[in-house]
Amino acid sequence: MTNLLLEEWTGPSGTPDFTAIRADQFLPAIDAGIALSRAEIAAITDNPAEPDFDNTVAALERSGAALARVRRIFWMLASAEADAGIHAIEAEVSARLTAWGTEVSQNERLFDRIAAVWKARDSLSPEQARLVDNSYKGFVSGGAALDADAKRRLGEISKRLSELGVTFGQNVLNATNATELVLSGTEAAGIPEDVRALAAGAAHARGLDGQLLFVVDRGTYERLLTYADDRSVRERVWRAFTGRCQSGSFDNNPVIAEIVALRDEKARLLGYSSYAAFAIEDAMAKTPAAAAGLMDRVWRPGLVQAEREAAALQAMVERDGGGFTLAAWDWRYFADRVRRERFSFDGAAIRSHLSLGKVRGAAFAAAERLYGLVFTRRPDVSVYHPDVIAWSVDKADGTPVGMILTDYLARPQKHGGAWMGSLRVQEKLDAPVRPIVYTVANFTRAELEEDALLSLDEARTLFHEFGHALHALLSDVTYPSLAGTAVARDFVEFPSKLMEHWVASPEALRDLGVPADLADAVARADTFGQGFATIEFLASAILDLKLHQTQPPPTDIAAFERDSLAALGTPDAIGMRHRLAVFTHVFDGGYASAYYSYLWAEVLDADVFEAFTATGNLFDAELADRLRREVLAQGDARDPMESFVAFRGREPDEAALLRARSLA
Repeated sequence: MTNLLLEEWTGPSGTPDFTAIRADQFLPAIDAGIALSRAEIAAITDNPAEPDFDNTVAALERSGAALARVRRIFWMLASAEADAGIHAIEAEVSARLTAWGTEVSQNERLFDRIAAVWKARDSLSPEQARLVDNSYKGFVSGGAALDADAKRRLGEISKRLSELGVTFGQNVLNATNATELVLSGTEAAGIPEDVRALAAGAAHARGLDGQLLFVVDRGTYERLLTYADDRSVRERVWRAFTGRCQSGSFDNNPVIAEIVALRDEKARLLGYSSYAAFAIEDAMAKTPAAAAGLMDRVWRPGLVQAEREAAALQAMVERDGGGFTLAAWDWRYFADRVRRERFSFDGAAIRSHLSLGKVRGAAFAAAERLYGLVFTRRPDVSVYHPDVIAWSVDKADGTPVGMILTDYLARPQKHGGAWMGSLRVQEKLDAPVRPIVYTVANFTRAELEEDALLSLDEARTLFHEFGHALHALLSDVTYPSLAGTAVARDFVEFPSKLMEHWVASPEALRDLGVPADLADAVARADTFGQGFATIEFLASAILDLKLHQTQPPPTDIAAFERDSLAALGTPDAIGMRHRLAVFTHVFDGGYASAYYSYLWAEVLDADVFEAFTATGNLFDAELADRLRREVLAQGDARDPMESFVAFRGREPDEAALLRARSLA
């Protein structure tokens, strides 16, 4: 029987038919895809002609197309719609793909041909030379230059790391789904009505009529800590959410200890002093010291500002006769009150205007004004869940650009957080190929998707992931390995961070129907809370980098976290945005040693947004077109600093970040 996963997609605009996909098709499809790829690579290594760009590097770019289709669909479903069948094979899929990746990266004959082309790369076009250099470095990182024993050990490490990554992610998903809170009506004072209504429905489904049942995911956590009047409720929410995966059957601390030990061993096999040195070498920062230096320069003013904010919050506690010291479960609640009283900022009132349908429409409208893109709903396109909506993306003249799938509402099958991915990347190696991308989030459900209400932070999240999607959609490179978001980790967050401004500015909020006084209050209120936001983020980023440099790697992860936070002087009332045991960016994603990337990218973002604000027009046509040409369209076809300088005319100004965070 033909496995449909291996076939070219024949749906509208070349999309897959999700209704025909079953979990039991994946393992046979992966095996068949690997066999096809193995034959394609054998054709390259068996070629008697002298290695050149076309018969080696370009040929390698053309290989593996069928396997890529299978792999991309599987990982999309595993993260966004993982049923029992997908969960059951996730570890095995990861193991087989990892083993195949090791086989390719350690193929001596293939590496010899790549190396021969690399030595002659000066004769190639800049884009070709970039691809060759990336390919050569990728093979070296995969162990191609090691001896036989080291290659074998590196393969064992890669296999085990893939298994541990799956375990870590599934533990977080399962622990989050098991983290529930039941409240009575009197305990729910202050919680927004739509959130209570949803919790009442969940309780009714469990036979808990008259009560409220919350699954404490990130969105629920933020909302309850901000609005619940009952301090004991806030403490229960905080302890439940921050305590996930710290003990019991979903304990991730032993998983982390093994991961960091194996990563360290891998780095040393490849000749690096630490995993951080290995991971950051090809990033914009280049070295752990550079990344740490930026974080230290922001940490110090951030801590000073956080101490000022804490004093203001404690004063409010005392004014209200609270009689307690500000704790981690109090900060968001009292910060919201300070913003309301001092800056006339009302997060709940703003949220009432930010329906998902309006915010998504605003994202599409911003892309049209900036880049001339038109988004059209496509009910004829197959999707993997009823929550998902497909949209075709075209230029104003009707020229097709690509396709985007949006999947925004929380459900138990999803991993937490928000992300963007690609089912197909842009390229024009043999013929133009248009990208298919998807954005995923976990916003609180409503009866109708478009009526779900978003906080301002959630609206920023939607625009952030949409910024990643635009990076992929507007890519204009020849080779698929260089397309869209396939750039340095500390550059990839730049276009997405930048896009957040087009929903959070007063002008954008007024366009969404937020009354002018509320919209104008956002900019004023944003000056309060930057200390908290800076320290909460940096505590996670600094520990990530330190964890991957510590020698020997720590075995007691809970103690490492506790002692490191104390050494930093992290206020107990702030803590980490992501505790290590649930830090999926680092242990089930691509951000190991690189969570600092969001801050590095924010330097670029703040600098570039100042260029837009200087024009007095957030939709300045000349600037937007230059950003598209010099940054978004370039993908990884050149060094990211070259792209930034081509747009801005100089290297980034770090002080712009401090100005943007009101820390200057």
